[in-house]
Amino acid sequence: QVQLVESGGGLVQAGGSLRLSCAASGRTFGKNAMGWFRQAPGKEREFVAAIRWSGGDTIYADSVKGRFTISRDIAKNTVYLQMNSLKPEDTAVYYCAAAWDITTMVRSYDYWGQGTQVTVSS
Repeated sequence: QVQLVESGGGLVQAGGSLRLSCAASGRTFGKNAMGWFRQAPGKEREFVAAIRWSGGDTIYADSVKGRFTISRDIAKNTVYLQMNSLKPEDTAVYYCAAAWDITTMVRSYDYWGQGTQVTVSS
């Protein structure tokens, strides 16, 4: 089993910044990538960003490119999502997840955190 714990969500004004953290523990061997997803009320869960533990390759959704940055600290088994220039449409519950390899596809991620709320006011 892999345990994922997100933190760092909150309420911020449009144009502001937040940094989310996701601490991984347990049987993380074989889970070579971590992703961030989000889900707004009444909408499907959508891909935000992902990173490969080895090498640090990253991919982003078009909607967050240039504003969000995903990074990882291997020593701490932690992945971060730095979110800048936040917009009201970024409001959602943000989840981190673990997968065999880097991908945008929700169904490829086996383990999920409990989520953290991000609210951006206009």
